[in-house]
Amino acid sequence: MRPMTKEVRVGDLVLGGRNPVRIQSMTNTKTADVAATVAQILALEKAGCELVRVAVPDMASARSLGAIKRAIHIPLIADIHFDHRLALEAVAQGVDKIRINPGNISDPEKLRAIVAAMKEGDIPLRIGVNGGSLEARLLQKHGGPTPEAMVESAMDQIRLLEAMDFHEILISLKSSNVPATLKAYELISEMTDYPLHLGVTEAGTLIGGTVKSALGIGPLLMQGIGATLRVSLSADPLEEIQVARMILQDLQIRRFGVELIACPSCGRAQIDLVKLSRQVEEALKACEKPLTVAVMGCGVNGPGEAAHADIGIAGGKNMGIIFKRGKILKKVREEDLLKTLLEEIEKM
Repeated sequence: MRPMTKEVRVGDLVLGGRNPVRIQSMTNTKTADVAATVAQILALEKAGCELVRVAVPDMASARSLGAIKRAIHIPLIADIHFDHRLALEAVAQGVDKIRINPGNISDPEKLRAIVAAMKEGDIPLRIGVNGGSLEARLLQKHGGPTPEAMVESAMDQIRLLEAMDFHEILISLKSSNVPATLKAYELISEMTDYPLHLGVTEAGTLIGGTVKSALGIGPLLMQGIGATLRVSLSADPLEEIQVARMILQDLQIRRFGVELIACPSCGRAQIDLVKLSRQVEEALKACEKPLTVAVMGCGVNGPGEAAHADIGIAGGKNMGIIFKRGKILKKVREEDLLKTLLEEIEKM
């Protein structure tokens, strides 16, 4: 377990230290379209998003940030590339955090102007290093976007900020390469105590991106590395929240309600296990009770194998059973399994 990081306040949240690992996402609307961006952020909030980042590609987007912030309930992060004037406007609009990429905003004077504004507004900065946009000198020095090159980029930026007496810093070092991402975070966690934002960039579509993100984030969390995380998917941002919550819950870092376990379908199954599992998952999506619920296909993988579950169902020939913590509660017809399960959960 790594030593604790320092704490950094972002809006109403305190990140790092002993605080919970928080879930972040990013909108895919045009930020200048305030109504669409606010609608998406409110949906993300409902799904469990705790911080949200928006793209700021132009001044129209930057000038929309204040209106967006006033309409939402979670910290708002401005994602700035290339033009430091966008960062200055974002600060003026009252955002809760700025993210800049040292690969495309590296001029010390421009950085000094950003820092001066952020100090006045008491706003933290995330140094967002990306393996795909490292400084040319570092690519030449290290022979490519290696973990060491990403770490050097971040540490150079940290030294610049600290020389300006700015210390409200968070760091990310993202690559689309899982081993490179893991190594970069492990290296920098030994070199600095600033909180780290975890993620695998350009992870991919729902299934591929979920696997890549779990592999690139989970091992770090298990080492005590990470204050926030984003699962980056080429999908509806709402999917990012669901996957992030599952990663944290399956690692027993945080609990968000129901944990569903289901046995793999096989020739012994005496119910339509795949269909029933999906129905149970959908029915319990909004349930906030901290329960482990099992869906088992037959008597072999029934109450005994799922004895740790708070409640579950197991299939049988024309009949099924409801069980609690390994003990059979009642037998019911297959068509009544879902309804009876939900009724029993309601009582718990």
